Amino acid sequence: MAPIPTPLTAQSLGDVPGIAHGFFTREGGVSRGIYAGLNVGLGSSDARDAVLKNRARVATALGFPDAPLNTLYQVHSAEALVIDAPLPSPPPKADALVTTTPGLIIGALAADCTPVLFADAEGGPGPIVAAAHAGWRGAVDGVLAETVRTMERLGADRRRIRAAIGPTIHQPNYEVGPEFKETFVARDPSFAKFFSEPGPGARPHFDLPGFVAAQLTAAGVEHIETLDHCTYADESKFFSYRRATHREEPDYGRQISAIVVT
Repeated sequence: MAPIPTPLTAQSLGDVPGIAHGFFTREGGVSRGIYAGLNVGLGSSDARDAVLKNRARVATALGFPDAPLNTLYQVHSAEALVIDAPLPSPPPKADALVTTTPGLIIGALAADCTPVLFADAEGGPGPIVAAAHAGWRGAVDGVLAETVRTMERLGADRRRIRAAIGPTIHQPNYEVGPEFKETFVARDPSFAKFFSEPGPGARPHFDLPGFVAAQLTAAGVEHIETLDHCTYADESKFFSYRRATHREEPDYGRQISAIVVT
């Protein structure tokens, strides 16, 4: 049996009292084959028993071995939900969760998209935390700003909120088509700065974590930390949808970034 997984952490969130968090990699799980390691995606075709064991291992690592992991049916939306009790099965469709309830683990699944964890230690009687899934569509449509607004409705202050950007696909490995760039630039010409062309005639490459950080700044978040890990580049640590697609594999695992009020 693999040891209980040890997640990556953000220093900025580690300094917040009354919470625990982790950006979990694929290490420390029981799944096999193309899902080898800590696959927590119930939407994958992995053995359900293995996925449930992996999710229990994440909860144990966060200090709540008997608590469920609350994750959404993620649809690349800009919707954030407040919860104070475990989610039903199947879960609702949305892309961010916010809570003030102690022991209620919330998380975002990803396999190249950008997970963002948020915390405000002073917003109410205890900390306010959030977990958001930000693919390019959710990011450009406003899921991060909506997460901040939802936290503020519970008493948070965007100037106090700390946001940590987790492992995601990075620009050197995120090749896109010209129509993708055109869609962004049509929204805002300043978005052109998040694209690069590696050489003459090359297709654009998109800076997803840079764009996410800029969206957080635009939402008024002043404390932003980025963990510098590319999911596509580091196969030993991360699942990657794009890497699996390039290899014509039938499916892919998902890692989780999770946070909980203790």
